[in-house]
Amino acid sequence: MSADLPFFRYHPDPLASGSIRASAEKCACCHRSTGWIYTATFYTAQDVDGSFCPWCIADGSAAERFAGEFIDAYGLDGISKEALEEVAHRTPGFQAWQDPHWLDHCHDAAAFLGEVGYTELAAHPDALDMLRLDLRMSGCHDAAKLEHFLTHLGGAASAMLFRCTVCGTHLAYVDAS
Repeated sequence: MSADLPFFRYHPDPLASGSIRASAEKCACCHRSTGWIYTATFYTAQDVDGSFCPWCIADGSAAERFAGEFIDAYGLDGISKEALEEVAHRTPGFQAWQDPHWLDHCHDAAAFLGEVGYTELAAHPDALDMLRLDLRMSGCHDAAKLEHFLTHLGGAASAMLFRCTVCGTHLAYVDAS
């Protein structure tokens, strides 16, 4: 990530994930062209003409001005109010086929690392084990089919990879078209 961009604890490399990209577009909040623009989700009832620069995300002004959130906070009940505020209002979200959701671990929001296929996921056996368990709980009991599905992640289905900010455990969930 560029040293010129703000640091996001819960999304440490939004350039690599594609949530922020180089652009001459003006920010819908501060109306400046900073050279960078946000490309992912923003939930609000207001009409927003354009997107936001990383600074208006980092300082919370975009979420405050447009009464919105960068993530769907559903399921993040076990984290502190401060962490929830930071991830929902001052952290770039990410694109997903389905509604993106943020994972948590050790009573804190996890850091989003990006969308990955099996090759990248294989380096994180803890995340693979989590996916296996989630898929079994969702009804996929045939071990061969489950492994076939996992080894073919990266096409119409991929994994969203996170890392616990407390213990470093890798987490993931499947996102499919």
